[in-house]
Amino acid sequence: MAIKVKIPKRNRSAKMGRGVAGRDPVVRMALLAFLILAIAASACFTYYYIKYDRIIEQRFRGAVFSSSARIYAIPRSVKVGESWTSRELAAQLQRAGYTENGNSPLGSYRILRDGIEIKPGPQSYHSPEPATIRIEGQVVSSVTGKSGELAAYELEPQMVTAFDVEQRAKRQVVKYDQIPKVMVDAVLAIEDRRFFQHSGVNFWRMAEAAWIDFMHERHEQGGSTLTMQLSRGFFLTPQKTIRRKLIEMLIAELMEQKFSKQQIFEFYANWVDLGQRGSFTISGFAQASRAYFNKDLKDISLAEAALLAGIIQRPSYLSPYRHPDRALERRNLVLDSMVETHAITRAAADSAKATPLKLAPPNVEASDAPYFVDLVRDTLTSRFNERELNEQSYRIYTTLDPDLQKAAAQAVEDGMKLVDEQVTRRRTKRMKVGKNKYETKVEPGPQAQVALVAMNPHTGEVLALVGGRNYGVSQLNHAVAKRPTGSIFKPFVYAAAMNTAVTGSTPVFTPASMVEDQPTTFAYGDQIYEPRNYKEEYHGQVTARYALAMSLNNATVELAQEVGYDKVADLAKAAGVASVKPTPAMALGAYEATPLDMAAAYTVFSNSGVRISPILVNSVRNAEGDVVADLKPEHREVLDARVAYIMTDMMQAVINNGLAFSAVRGAGFEAPAAGKTGSSHDGWFAGYTSNLLCVVWVGFDDYTEFHLTGAQTAAPIWAEFMKKASALPQYSEMRPFAQPTGVVDVQLDKATNLLATPACPETYTAAFIVGTEPTSTCDQGGGIKGFFSRMLGLGGPKPLPPPTGDSASDDPNSSGAEGKKKKGFFDKITGIFREEKSPKPPPKPPEASADSPH
Repeated sequence: MAIKVKIPKRNRSAKMGRGVAGRDPVVRMALLAFLILAIAASACFTYYYIKYDRIIEQRFRGAVFSSSARIYAIPRSVKVGESWTSRELAAQLQRAGYTENGNSPLGSYRILRDGIEIKPGPQSYHSPEPATIRIEGQVVSSVTGKSGELAAYELEPQMVTAFDVEQRAKRQVVKYDQIPKVMVDAVLAIEDRRFFQHSGVNFWRMAEAAWIDFMHERHEQGGSTLTMQLSRGFFLTPQKTIRRKLIEMLIAELMEQKFSKQQIFEFYANWVDLGQRGSFTISGFAQASRAYFNKDLKDISLAEAALLAGIIQRPSYLSPYRHPDRALERRNLVLDSMVETHAITRAAADSAKATPLKLAPPNVEASDAPYFVDLVRDTLTSRFNERELNEQSYRIYTTLDPDLQKAAAQAVEDGMKLVDEQVTRRRTKRMKVGKNKYETKVEPGPQAQVALVAMNPHTGEVLALVGGRNYGVSQLNHAVAKRPTGSIFKPFVYAAAMNTAVTGSTPVFTPASMVEDQPTTFAYGDQIYEPRNYKEEYHGQVTARYALAMSLNNATVELAQEVGYDKVADLAKAAGVASVKPTPAMALGAYEATPLDMAAAYTVFSNSGVRISPILVNSVRNAEGDVVADLKPEHREVLDARVAYIMTDMMQAVINNGLAFSAVRGAGFEAPAAGKTGSSHDGWFAGYTSNLLCVVWVGFDDYTEFHLTGAQTAAPIWAEFMKKASALPQYSEMRPFAQPTGVVDVQLDKATNLLATPACPETYTAAFIVGTEPTSTCDQGGGIKGFFSRMLGLGGPKPLPPPTGDSASDDPNSSGAEGKKKKGFFDKITGIFREEKSPKPPPKPPEASADSPH
């Protein structure tokens, strides 16, 4: 049986269409171009995928945040008899990186019923020797180590900052389980609500952000997830391009494949930039909690967590210190967002909103010492390769004492407010603006700047350093900026004179040597020099001790001329004041030096004649704790120890009865101290106790005449700093200066400056090198001559006037004491027959000379 099958014919038009399409060169080219682009895109994607996969592997291999050198403060010692509690010691150890009953590589501690047990770890600064500190009644009763009883124990030094190649950063690394839930909830509510759901890129959020930006015609919304932010921060530049955004998305997807959500959040929590503190970047939530609230991250409150989460967006713009209103508004927005995500209740949000901003004091100098760190950086980069320091994770142990740095910063902050008030008063003028019309105006001018350097006078360790008022405003470090030294140079003139007692030079000068203080023209080569005293008042014949205490210009230049300008210059250069030249102007501090230079120079007086170069770094060690370098100061003998002590004794008179009395003793600082005021264009004060040396400078950056003395500006800051330092246990033992063998204290008559006897009851004490003290007694100049000498005021040099609140100027052009109005002839005669009230004597610290010569 035959079956017919009808086969349908193909549509001719379809056949012709496909044929035409196959033969159409445009279509074929389009298909080819598409194929090429697809292959290129695949190749490009594969290239970047492999490239960034390897980069991610390399970046996150090992410790993520440890590849930087770290700068540490000087170790704090705990001594038997000091006031401590177990909790205070624990807090000190925590700040250094120890953990309680933990396994930190730095060490751990355990609080006991009557003390604390300390166990340094393998990475400790010290050899891993444990110690037990017993405390009774908040006083250390005993310190016990492996070898038995100890007099003191050094705690682990605190970290000051990381030594980053690009920037200084402070970061405290935490694990995910150490981050409180309230912090996680706050960040996710405002930054990435679907963090635990997306795979690195939230496409819906990106589309929404793009639409909002398009509708408002400006960039308002951010669509980046936490993972994308982390990708951008670790691997990319902030440049905004489509290419960078695509790579950012790729890296985010790769990271999500390699790490868990908890790991990614941990990376983010330790990396995120949360603002600037002085010169330091605040990195991570743990460090931000310490910087903004002075508390551990685990103790953070809801309101504080919301504030930190809020400022992630724009840390500078939303800074709670500079813009508290903005920060508060942003914090409240975060709290509302947390309600929307059901992380907290509305009641909890309202309660947190009612909480005011409670921030830690923003004194950057007190905690971060940015100018000090700058000098450490300069010191190290001159000896080491900076990249090597970071890659090897070196640990840099400096001389900085955090407690003393805080005292210095507070003293500067308080003192400069008083300086500003004085400057404003000087600039305030009453100006005529019309007929019988006047206005009070404040003339414009620069802001006064400041520097403070504090050293251990026997080791050269720079313990505290303030280089300016605000590091964020100006990074110029005034502690190493050269300025004319003014009258703080004068002690080197007097030291050169006193040195004649041991060098065999003639004549031999002593503190009681007579110097002429009167208007004089000094010639040097073909130059003349005419210094002037304050208010053109001159004192005639005065002792060297008196001339220094009252900073008499003409007497000082006269003494320098008699000793020899070259001898003064040689002594100053040996002490480290390198710029001086042997001229009359040198005697009044016309040549420049830095505050750090002058601090080192004054170690000649405070350290028995031996100059010690200042050091800022004690030791550099690698990550395993092995010593890479130990840095030692240079010692150079400049003066005989006896001469150094004579100068200390003379400079004690500056503080006890001279120009610095009101600023120092009047401010309540009573410990034995020696120092010298100074004024040129600027205000200076250099002084020291038995265990601490400090130099303060105040002035204008543009060299404008300051018109304020060192006694009015720098000395009050010095006194306030020393008061705060003396309250610290490690500096409280400010003892009388140790007198070397070969020096004798002598009681002298104020009127004649000869040896006192019962016939001359008005006396003072002065130190002399044995064999140079006066040998004649005051009553040997008695009789009729002595009577008329005393009656007419001709018996000897002027006495030191009683200290007053108005300190005299001591600048080179208008210097010396503001002397009392001279009595007339009949006043002196009648003064014999009436009893004049004596001024109240200044407070006399223990074992310190309280009187200065007449």
